Amino acid sequence: MTSHRLQYPATQRNRDAILEVLRGVLPPSGLVLEIASGSGEHIVHFANALPGMTFQPSDPEDAARLSIAAWTAETGLSNIRPPLAIDVRREPWPIAQADAMLCINMIHISPWEATQALMRNAGRILSKGAPLYLYGPYRQKDVVTADSNEAFDADLKSRNPQWGLRQLDDVAALAREAGFSGPAVTPMPANNLSVVFRRM
Repeated sequence: MTSHRLQYPATQRNRDAILEVLRGVLPPSGLVLEIASGSGEHIVHFANALPGMTFQPSDPEDAARLSIAAWTAETGLSNIRPPLAIDVRREPWPIAQADAMLCINMIHISPWEATQALMRNAGRILSKGAPLYLYGPYRQKDVVTADSNEAFDADLKSRNPQWGLRQLDDVAALAREAGFSGPAVTPMPANNLSVVFRRM
């Protein structure tokens, strides 16, 4: 029998570090919407560790949603909802409210319009004080970008000129326009960042 489960080595490497940040960011209970859930490995790990939360995965790709459903079925976790087909640029999204939102490794592997749509919809869906959590590599003002991230940026742009590392200040400006606070930034392994905005 063929399994639909996808596996990404990077998830195994970063999931515990991300979870540690999320423990201090997420509310004790409520609905967490994840955008661009990919394989589903992250959300299964978080749902297992945070049983008080209900997780709503989503992804625009059929293969990803099949993988998320397969991982959820294998683990038997009851606090993960069936994945939604959300392409951030197609509005309205099929969800009206959430208590937190996660978006891991999407912003640099998508056109800038996707980040604009992410912020716009997060501002609509999240209530006052709710967190928007982003993870990935960014460029920061007055901070030298690591050689590995420069190489990654070049690789991304060679695959799609609309992809690439974003300036964190530009992302924060979009968040501010959508009604969010300034970013709380936590350095992460492999030259990544955890970035948290709060709905004001």
